[in-house]
Amino acid sequence: MSSTADCVLDVGQCTPDHFTISNLLSDHFDVKVDRAANVGEALAMMQRQKYRLVLVNRLIDEDGSDGMELIRNATADERLRETPLMLVSNYDDAQIQAVEAGGLRGFGKSQIGNRETIERLAELLPAKSS
Repeated sequence: MSSTADCVLDVGQCTPDHFTISNLLSDHFDVKVDRAANVGEALAMMQRQKYRLVLVNRLIDEDGSDGMELIRNATADERLRETPLMLVSNYDDAQIQAVEAGGLRGFGKSQIGNRETIERLAELLPAKSS
């Protein structure tokens, strides 16, 4: 796990999706990417380290659980509620639920790499230096 504040935590993605998201982030932003397999692991990592952004899969790959559980738990915890969380989902209704739970509107896997997604991430992450 990285020790800098410019880290993103990617939660619940399968290996190919994690690789794709990590590449997107490292291509455009000056961040390191940590990975958590499930909600419990993510919460523990968030309690040990400050993250610039947490990306949460709608359905956690490891066990099929609801990624919204992480958003609800983190926003209810006063130590974690300032950490920006984005849902990774193509479903608009899931994005609405994430925002209602205290998260930020995220993006779907079909939107990885498009201009709107990069601009949304750029609001939170430091640009990659040339």
